[in-house]
Amino acid sequence: MKALILSGGKGTRLRPLTYSGAKQLVPVANKPILWYGIEGIVAAGITDIGIIISPETGEEVKELTGNGDRFGAKITYLLQEHPEGLAHAVKIAQSFLGDSPFIMYLGDNLIQRELNPFLEQFKQQNLDSLILLRPVSNPSAFGVAKVDRNGRVLQLIEKPKDPPSNLALVGIYFFSPRIHEAIAQIKPSPRGELEITDAIQQLIDTSATVEARTLEGWWLDTGKKDDLLEANRIILDTQIRPKIMGELDESSQAIGRVQIGKGTKIVNSSIRGPAIIGENCYLENCFIGPYSSIADGVTLIEADLEHSVVLQSAKIMGIHQRLVDSVIGRRAQLTIAPRRPKALRFMIGDDSHIELT
Repeated sequence: MKALILSGGKGTRLRPLTYSGAKQLVPVANKPILWYGIEGIVAAGITDIGIIISPETGEEVKELTGNGDRFGAKITYLLQEHPEGLAHAVKIAQSFLGDSPFIMYLGDNLIQRELNPFLEQFKQQNLDSLILLRPVSNPSAFGVAKVDRNGRVLQLIEKPKDPPSNLALVGIYFFSPRIHEAIAQIKPSPRGELEITDAIQQLIDTSATVEARTLEGWWLDTGKKDDLLEANRIILDTQIRPKIMGELDESSQAIGRVQIGKGTKIVNSSIRGPAIIGENCYLENCFIGPYSSIADGVTLIEADLEHSVVLQSAKIMGIHQRLVDSVIGRRAQLTIAPRRPKALRFMIGDDSHIELT
């Protein structure tokens, strides 16, 4: 059994953050989104992993994620020159996948459930494909499945105008090698891509065994800012445990489940968990509220924030109003002019320098 993780794409919905980096490397609770998927796959016993990368962000993904040793896995990187669809990604990975069954996992997805129960069903029933579904309120924005009462998939449509159901494809698929034959038979869709939904429909039309499971627990596609913040909230709420490795002076306090990394100094500040602060940060005269993630090397002086994500080496100084529901990019600088606005809400990209007047 192998795994194929997709880490290409342009991440347009997370711009400006993704102008200078891969969307799958944006951190949730100070860990790249991509890594959660790798860890979940390894926990299911799959250690031979291929990662689809793009020319624009591939080197960054390779440099940060490495050869897989940190996860107990072997990672092979596969270049997709142009974003020509999910089925195209499988096509270019065929030499890596060989005759092995595999799981395909979209790298910007986060799920609560472990993969083991789905993997066991796929193996025990000798399926050609098992897809994970989730009821959604806006099915036209997703690939959608029509399923019979026994869980057999009858029809798949990519982003339909008139959805046959509200069951959206989650972005986690299990395939037998038969999927390669199906992909070879399909043609590009009207948007010019080889759609994985068309390939699965080809399996269905040729009497392959394609079944579905409804995913319970939370599922987050972190392609938008609000979804990213919600993912950050959930991970902090469910996975963070107290661990103080930095230095707090006598006028500072950490309340609740707070993690503070090595080399970080906290001066006259209060941190209320769940929250995580990375390594080599400096905080002075700050309040850090619940559901905040602060990456390595961040400087915060006279800043109040909560339910926000601050990326590596950002600086926020002199903001005397609380920042909420905000994402601050790497190396961004946020200061304030003498005349302050009444409310603040930001999404600030990498290398930005914002002065408020």
